[in-house]
Amino acid sequence: MKQITGGVTAAKGFEAAGVEAAVKYKNRKDMAMVYSTVPCKVAGTFTTNVVKAAPVLWDKELVENAPFVQAVVVNSGVANACTGKQGMDICKKEAQCAGELLGIPETAVLVASTGVIGMQLPLDRITAGIEKLVEAKKPGIEAGTEASKAIMTTDTVNKEIAVEFEIAGKTVTMGGMCKGSGMIHPNMCTMLGFITTDVKISKEMLQKALSADVVDSFNMISVDGDTSTNDTLLLMANGLADNEEITCEGKEYDTFCEALHFITIYLARKMAGDGEGATALFEAKVINAATKEDARILAKSVICSSLTKAAIFGHDSNFGRFICALGYSGVQFDPENVDLYYESKSGRMHIYSKGVACDYSEEEASKILADPEVTALFDMHMGDAEATAWGCDLSYDYVKINADYRS
Repeated sequence: MKQITGGVTAAKGFEAAGVEAAVKYKNRKDMAMVYSTVPCKVAGTFTTNVVKAAPVLWDKELVENAPFVQAVVVNSGVANACTGKQGMDICKKEAQCAGELLGIPETAVLVASTGVIGMQLPLDRITAGIEKLVEAKKPGIEAGTEASKAIMTTDTVNKEIAVEFEIAGKTVTMGGMCKGSGMIHPNMCTMLGFITTDVKISKEMLQKALSADVVDSFNMISVDGDTSTNDTLLLMANGLADNEEITCEGKEYDTFCEALHFITIYLARKMAGDGEGATALFEAKVINAATKEDARILAKSVICSSLTKAAIFGHDSNFGRFICALGYSGVQFDPENVDLYYESKSGRMHIYSKGVACDYSEEEASKILADPEVTALFDMHMGDAEATAWGCDLSYDYVKINADYRS
């Protein structure tokens, strides 16, 4: 497997576009389309929030029951959440509009929205935007990049990646893009994410791979502890690589899952590091835990703590906050049998052992914590399970951004 330049248009048969539709923002691209020239198998995972946006409900129905899909229409600025029947009607009209222009059934058109909750989508601007997208869509790296930029809200950078690998002697490709910066606390995943591949794989195995993957990728990130109403992760496979179809577990399925995990971990880390107001990617790695689930819970507890996030922002080696976050996670362990290390490109330092602080330099610890990517490593000495979670620091700018988000 090798990483290549590109995103959602890297795989055979996929086209994309990003256009300005003035849905909410002015003078920026705010609508995107991903389109396959042939029908696709699709898998999806969605928010576990009881309050689900209209696009989530629309897409869940299609992922479960549509014979195939071929396009995704995405807008930023307005979430189409808490919008009642009108919101669902707009999803249907979006799909009808795109379907008519593309010559495909409305049930082959997925929709996604991100932005302010409670606002109704302006249908005239949305349909005009779809017309622009259909006209502008094309293959190539640049088109994929434009789409990844058009789905941004408070993101500071677009997020995309592609890889090339082999399945049964055939060279295949997978690419992805996502957006996410605030309201990030996945429990299936808090963001919009779109992954495309030319691998031929059954719908059952596609869904199995995606559902298993998010547990250790997007579900292990958090920016602010808020699970969105619009979480959507879609995986489309059009089969144009013409490999022997993957229909069961085995070597080829494992290879597919490995590539998928590389894509999702890359995008998840990009989202965590681009949290609203963030200055650093904050990673918590738990090793030698009693069980995998314990390791996940412990790591997530650390990166979700406002106090640990604030310590990272202040480059303050207040290690008690890290140990405290382990302690209220709900996992049972012996605090006098835990070792804590800080790691970054500036080095590695042993901070806590046998229930007390190690003899370390506060100045050197602060230097490690000042790097743009920081890891807190916890050795639980209880087993051989491990897990990693990703978040970001908590800065003054987070409050500024969210206090003024609707404007």
